Amino acid sequence: MHAALYGRLHIASMFWYALDMGRAIAYFITWTTRGTWLHGDERGSVDREHNTFRTAHMPPNETTRLRRERFLNDPPVRLNAAARDIVDSAIQEVCRRRRWNMLAIAVRSNHVHVVVGADAAPERVMQQLKSWGTRALCDAGCFSPGRGIWTRHGGTRYLWDDQSVSKAVSYVMKEQDRIERFLPREGHSDERT
Repeated sequence: MHAALYGRLHIASMFWYALDMGRAIAYFITWTTRGTWLHGDERGSVDREHNTFRTAHMPPNETTRLRRERFLNDPPVRLNAAARDIVDSAIQEVCRRRRWNMLAIAVRSNHVHVVVGADAAPERVMQQLKSWGTRALCDAGCFSPGRGIWTRHGGTRYLWDDQSVSKAVSYVMKEQDRIERFLPREGHSDERT
């Protein structure tokens, strides 16, 4: 069965299951690497006062960004192509083991996007994905144990219907400047950031 069709069939079956259980059918989860997207950044950010759904992000503020930069203990973390492949594989593995339905993934040099259907809260899913990615990177010798790789939290959006899931998958797969791919993984390595 073609992978894209397989993904759509799983979205449809997840929709009816989630509707029956009163849960989101999937989550759009995003997190950044440590030090690459600080509060006050020109791209905007989320803090305690700017974290309500459908409200404005924290506006750019160079003073805030510089203050946050001074608190960094290590240089910002950027993932090279090999590290991105390691994180990608680790995320696919944890999803397989937990029987979570990973619909899309984009591991970039400074952030990760995942669209996943799971039977756990999105914060727990994100924690597991980050943990497995960290362990795999340390095991491969990319980073030393104890080195902070990821930001403390990230974004967790609930996807309640097929249209929301399709939009999130499209964003992750097509709008991240990557070649579209669905599971199973076929050894693609993306050299771009």
